[in-house]
Amino acid sequence: MPLGTLDRTPPPFFRQGPSALTRLAVFSLLAVLLMVADSRYQLTRPLRAGIAMALYPLQWLVLQPVRLVRHGGDYFESLSAAQAALDASEKKLNLQSVRAGQVEQLSIENTRLRELLALRARLGSSGQAAQVIYDAADPYTRKVVIDQGAVNGVALGSPVLDESGVLGQVTRVYPLVSEVTLVTDRDQAIPVLNTRTGARGLAFGDPASKGGGLELRFMAANADVLPGDLLTTSGVDGVYPAGLPVARVAKVERQGNTAFAQISCQALAQVSGVEHVLVLAPLATVLAPPPEPEVRPSGSRKGGRR
Repeated sequence: MPLGTLDRTPPPFFRQGPSALTRLAVFSLLAVLLMVADSRYQLTRPLRAGIAMALYPLQWLVLQPVRLVRHGGDYFESLSAAQAALDASEKKLNLQSVRAGQVEQLSIENTRLRELLALRARLGSSGQAAQVIYDAADPYTRKVVIDQGAVNGVALGSPVLDESGVLGQVTRVYPLVSEVTLVTDRDQAIPVLNTRTGARGLAFGDPASKGGGLELRFMAANADVLPGDLLTTSGVDGVYPAGLPVARVAKVERQGNTAFAQISCQALAQVSGVEHVLVLAPLATVLAPPPEPEVRPSGSRKGGRR
């Protein structure tokens, strides 16, 4: 068959329809019309609402892994931040507790030092402040060691006070430190005066008593001594100035088979745990020396005649 006789038209299955340019123009015009109609009359709002409602479960399901990862990261991050904040708060609380304890201790020391200075001003005698370093090594005695010695002018026998009363007496002096025997030591005795009655007595250390106290010895069984009486230094020993508070009578026992009353006293000074003390000069060095006796010529005679 000759080639000129063949039908060159495409079969119906391969027909292209309108051209691409025509379809672009038509669909562009349709889009513009839909946009104008939607902006004017809200024609597609129900359609969009229905599509959004139909797609919401799918959107929620797709977003769950993302939310889980995000919330899990936030949870662990917040947990780490909370743990770090808790650690910082505990450290700060511990530091504040230590500082509060130090402030309280400094306040107590400041109060005691002020009372010592006021006591020194009332006494009107020379004295110096000292700090207790440690207790003496002998467990059978009541002694402490202070940080002032012979280099600082501490003399043997110097009275030692705290803010409440007589604490003891310097019994050993070294170049840089001194040893103080407390009033509650068994070998320590101090002349006292009952401020209520004016009666004098002698108080001895009684370390066996509860808390460490003193015992007022050689007082008659009918002596006028009552619990609560204040005992002060009498000043007759030439060591302690008169009027320093020593102890308070705690208990009086009178027995018919003995001539003396058993009188227990409680020391007013802080004999346990004291830190700051006042060391006074011995009373013998403060008092004026006694006048020397008048020496008469050996040749003079009383009532002699010429």
